[in-house]
Amino acid sequence: MTYGLIGEKLGHSYSQQIHESLGKYSYQLFSLSKTEFESFIAARNFDGLNITIPYKKAVIPFCDQVSDLAREIGAVNTLYFRDGQLCGTNTDYQGFLYAAQAAGISFENKKVLILGNGGTSLMARKAAKDQGARRILITTRRGEAGCISYEELSSHKDIDLIVNTTPAGTYPHNGESLIDLADFPACSGVIDVIYNPFSTVLLQQARERGIACTNGLPMLVAQATAAAEYFLGETGFQQHNESILHQLRRQIENIVLIGMPGCGKTTLGKLLAEKLGKSFVDMDSVIEQTAGKSIPEIFAESGEAHFRSLETEAARSLGKEKGQVIATGGGVVLRPENMAALGQNGRIVFLQRPLDELAMEGRPLSKDRAALAHMYEVRLPLYEAYSQLSFQTVPGAEESAARLLALLD
Repeated sequence: MTYGLIGEKLGHSYSQQIHESLGKYSYQLFSLSKTEFESFIAARNFDGLNITIPYKKAVIPFCDQVSDLAREIGAVNTLYFRDGQLCGTNTDYQGFLYAAQAAGISFENKKVLILGNGGTSLMARKAAKDQGARRILITTRRGEAGCISYEELSSHKDIDLIVNTTPAGTYPHNGESLIDLADFPACSGVIDVIYNPFSTVLLQQARERGIACTNGLPMLVAQATAAAEYFLGETGFQQHNESILHQLRRQIENIVLIGMPGCGKTTLGKLLAEKLGKSFVDMDSVIEQTAGKSIPEIFAESGEAHFRSLETEAARSLGKEKGQVIATGGGVVLRPENMAALGQNGRIVFLQRPLDELAMEGRPLSKDRAALAHMYEVRLPLYEAYSQLSFQTVPGAEESAARLLALLD
C-alpha cells in the first residue's frame, strides 16, 4: 500500500510521523515538480494521498469525484479510492475547526480577517462562514478583486478574529509578520496555520495580550487523522489527536534554561538532553566559537555591549531550530528580542539556586557576592516574567534532572 504527501517543498513536514503513529500504514513524502505531480496522479499507483502547496487546486481535475465541501472550498487535500473511483475531499476544514475549538475560539457573530488568498484561505473562509461569522475580510498584498490591501486595514480596527494563512514567518524566515496586533485593539482570537516555528511573531503578540490563539500543529494533526479515516474507510482515529499532539510537541520543542550565572544550566542541560533524546547547546560556547575567544576575553577586549550583540545573534540562530536543550547565559533575559527568539520553539525554564551556592569563577559580571546580589535583584523579575516553569534545583544533578523531567512531562 502506498500512502503519502505530495507537495513541492516538504522538508519541514511532520506528516509522516503523524500518520505512522497510527500504526496502520507506512507514509511517504513526495516532493514533486508540476510535471512530476501530474504524471504521478495520472498513474494512480497509490492508495491514498494528502495534497499540499501548491497542488490543492491543481489536483481537482484528476478526481473522478469531489466532495461538496471540497468543491465549495475550491481545494482538495485528501485523495482516496472508493469502488475504483478516485475521490477528493478537504480534511483541512475539520482540522481548522478542531484547532479553533481547542483554543476556545468562536466565529459566531465575529468580524474575521483572513490573511492570504490561497487554498488554505478558501478553506478558512468556508469554515468561518459556516460557524456564523458576521463579516469576513480577505487581505492580500495587492488587494485583488474581492480582497482588501494591507494599507486598507487601518479602516478595520474592529476586527474580532485574525487568521493567517500566508507563509509569512515560516522557517527560515522567522520573525516576519504582515500585521501588528497593536493595530487591532478589539481582537480576541488569532489562528496562525504556521507550525514551524511553534510561535510566530503574531502568536507571541497574541499571548502577550492574553488573546486566545493557536498555531497550525493541532490543525495538521486533526486533518491527518481525518484523512486516515478516508484512506482506510474506518473511524476512530481522531480520538488520538491529543496524544499525537503531545508527543509531537515534546519531541519538537526546545527546553531553554535561564537563570543566574553558575546555577547549573550547563550541567543540568546536558543531563536533560541525554534523557530526552535532544541535542545540547550551550549558548556561551556558541558565542565563543563565533568570536574566536572566551567570554571573559570578549568582555575585556570589546565590552558588554558587543557581547550582548553576539548573544542576540546566537539567540536568533538557535531559536529557529528544534529538538534542543539550550543552556543560556545569565543575562540573556536583558534583551526582549533574545527571549522572543528563544520562545519561538522553546519552553522556558527558570532554574533557581540559592545565591550562596552559585559558582562565580569566570563570570565577568559577578566578581563578588555584592555584585551577584545586585544582579539577582535586577534580573529576578525578568526570569519570572519570561519563564513558563520555575524549578528549584536540589543537591545532586541527577536528582535535579529527574525531578525536572517529571515536571516537563
